[in-house]
Amino acid sequence: MRSLLQARPEHVQPVELAKAYRLMNHGPTVLVSSSHAGRSNVMAAAWSMPLDFTPPKVCVVIDKSTLTRRLVEASGQFTLAVPSRAAAAATLAVGRTSGSALPMDEDKFEHYGLSFHAGQLGAPLPADCLAWLECEVIDEPHNQQVYDLFIGEVRHAWADTRVFRDGHWHAGGESLQSIHYIAGGSFFAASESFVTEPLQPCAPSSHSD
Repeated sequence: MRSLLQARPEHVQPVELAKAYRLMNHGPTVLVSSSHAGRSNVMAAAWSMPLDFTPPKVCVVIDKSTLTRRLVEASGQFTLAVPSRAAAAATLAVGRTSGSALPMDEDKFEHYGLSFHAGQLGAPLPADCLAWLECEVIDEPHNQQVYDLFIGEVRHAWADTRVFRDGHWHAGGESLQSIHYIAGGSFFAASESFVTEPLQPCAPSSHSD
């Protein structure tokens, strides 16, 4: 797996934690990566969202049957990554493959030849992504056991400055669009961005009651 480790590109830079929620605010499909005791895994998740500003928090649903769940519970950490359109095939593959079905000495990064960057907390940062949020689990046993819902405090955040800089997303090329899973292998890709002014209140009526 070490051969798949890449140096973090210069265009990937830290994001101010106060702005970290914006990395997920548009509801993209995410990759969840985890690592513990020398074993790593990555899975796709469609059910995730930002939860709070200060300190920044996120939540994600991780099913009890997954290897990712076991690694997250053991390590107390996970990373959410926002895959680009260039990573759509990899996102679909890791979402359809169980890490538990692979040999103990192989993980999905090796199985599919997926490169990654080193994180600050331990979980690998999948390559070909637009943003990463490294999180520590806020232990909520009831939510985790009953709803498979994990809450994480974002401790480190990163983004590809070609599409996220100064706290805002910017339109990039086709390969630099975030993806949104629908079903059956179909995705939407976020493309055009635009700015608008809010709707103004109607003028008061001239008729009396």
